[in-house]
Amino acid sequence: MAKRNNFTPALISWYRKNARDLPWRRTGDPYKIWISEVMLQQTTVNAVIPYYGRWLKSFPDVQTVARAPLQKILRTWQGLGYYQRARNIHKAAKVLVKEFAGQIPSNQEAMRRLPGFGPYTRGAVLSIAFNQREPIIDANVRRVVMRQLALEGQATPTHDPEILKFLDQVMPMKNMSFFNQGLMELGALICRPRQPLCLACPVKETCVAYSKGIQEIIPTPKKSIVKDIHAVVAVIEKNGKIFLQRRPPNGLFADLWEFPGGKIEEGESPRQAIIREVREELGQDVVAAKHLVTVQHLYTQFRVKLEAWQCQLKTDAVEDGTHKWLRLDQLRKYPMPSGSARIVDHLTLDN
Repeated sequence: MAKRNNFTPALISWYRKNARDLPWRRTGDPYKIWISEVMLQQTTVNAVIPYYGRWLKSFPDVQTVARAPLQKILRTWQGLGYYQRARNIHKAAKVLVKEFAGQIPSNQEAMRRLPGFGPYTRGAVLSIAFNQREPIIDANVRRVVMRQLALEGQATPTHDPEILKFLDQVMPMKNMSFFNQGLMELGALICRPRQPLCLACPVKETCVAYSKGIQEIIPTPKKSIVKDIHAVVAVIEKNGKIFLQRRPPNGLFADLWEFPGGKIEEGESPRQAIIREVREELGQDVVAAKHLVTVQHLYTQFRVKLEAWQCQLKTDAVEDGTHKWLRLDQLRKYPMPSGSARIVDHLTLDN
């Protein structure tokens, strides 16, 4: 087997020739690289590309993010999921404007003061934007190194000390941007979770798993458990306006807007559930309910079957800071969970 010091030049050479032309790779702007790296966490490249373009159109720099209301930030992020990432971008931008003149700092200690700048984000921005010798560990990197070392088990942070030790041995003194991006690209295109393309791999000579023929079973696949949820929501209309409510500032889908409703309890019919949910959430009695549409949406850990019911109330629901009557054309301006957004799509198609 070739010596490990062949790993880095082979990887960087491969990346220079094979890197995908992605929009965030056409810039050296630390802000734009930061946004792309946050978006790419737990989201695929193809899904991120349109969101990245729309984000930069709305928020071309740190200052515009800091000035924007949170609702606009969340609405622009809508569909990417993990909304805490967007809230942290907003918080960090305010800190950057207040303490760093709107510029992203180029050192670890200053970055630690920024909300959302954990080890991955710090390493990504410092290495890619500032070309500093900092490691990045994401799912792709973890998988590549686990195969290089033939580390058995699932790809979890338990292996990170060994992975960091390996990275410290192979990280170059220069070209860190190409090195880290090359590792992630290798994991995405060649060293894939299933059916890795080992014959095309530039570093197969240093891969212990490949030499032993066990690359297909490293890492051990995770068993995903998806919970099924059946829920109902009320589409309440009055004089051409629809009633929405805002979720609490903490917890699942924090600060997003939604239709009133909730899970169907055991033994309930959907009609019974919508009557109960409206009474519990709004203190109102439903006098008429008609099934409108059913949508299904898959989130990371649960699959939702969401029934929308057109409801008429005995008395009008009241507006306050977390409840609003909105025209149909206003609904898209409010950030929503994906299931609720699909119901809005249905409503706008029917009008």
